Amino acid sequence: MANYRLNVAHLYGNLLNTYGDNGNLLMLRYVAEKMGVEFISEVVSIHEPFDPKKYDLVFFGGGQDFEQLIVSEDIQTKKEALTEYIENDGVMLAICGGYQLLGHYYMGANGEKIKGISALDHYTLSQENNRFIGDIVIHNEEFDETYYGFENHNGRTFLGKGEKPLGKVVEGQGNNGEDQTEGVVYRNVFGSYFHGPLLARNEHLAERLIRTALKNRYGSIDI
Repeated sequence: MANYRLNVAHLYGNLLNTYGDNGNLLMLRYVAEKMGVEFISEVVSIHEPFDPKKYDLVFFGGGQDFEQLIVSEDIQTKKEALTEYIENDGVMLAICGGYQLLGHYYMGANGEKIKGISALDHYTLSQENNRFIGDIVIHNEEFDETYYGFENHNGRTFLGKGEKPLGKVVEGQGNNGEDQTEGVVYRNVFGSYFHGPLLARNEHLAERLIRTALKNRYGSIDI
C-alpha cells in the first residue's frame, strides 16, 4: 500500500483536451505510481465548486474557442477559490487556454476580449493570419532543466508582476515571439503553450510537480 497519496483536480477535463493535453494527467499518474504514490483524480467542471483545501495538484488544459468561451464564463464562479489555492502555493499545471485564463484576459479569434480570473498578472493578445507552430526547446535556468515540445497557438502572452518564464526559448517562438520567454512560473503554478503533451517528453518536470505537491501535503517525503 502506498505511503503517500495525491488528490488531483482536472479542471474542465470533459471540455478541454486540445491536442491530447489530457495526456499530461496520464503522465502525472504514471510517474506518481512509479514513485509509489496513490494518485486520485477527478474532473471539476461547469456548475461544480472548486475546493481549494481538497486538492494537492490541479491540471488545467486548453480547448477550442467554443469550449473555452463556456469555461471563461464558468471559471469566474471559481475565481476566489482558485486564487486562494494558488496563493497558498498549490501546485498547478496549465496548458494553452488554461494558462491564458489564469491571467487577465485573452483576445479571441473574432477580436473579442475574453476575461480571465486575474490570478496571475499576464495578458494575451491575438495575431492576425498567423500562428506559432512547430517544435520548441526551452531552458529553465533556475532548475537547469531543458524542456522539449511542440507549440501551436495564435495567442501572444506577456508576463507581468511576480511571474517568471518557465524557460528561455532556445528554439521556437514561445510566449509572444519577441522576448524569448515561454510559459510561466508563479509560486507553484506552471503554465505553458507546449502541446503534445508537455510531460510525456519531459518526465523530470512531471516528477518536480509531484514532489512539490507531496512536500506541500506531508512536509517532508522519503522517496
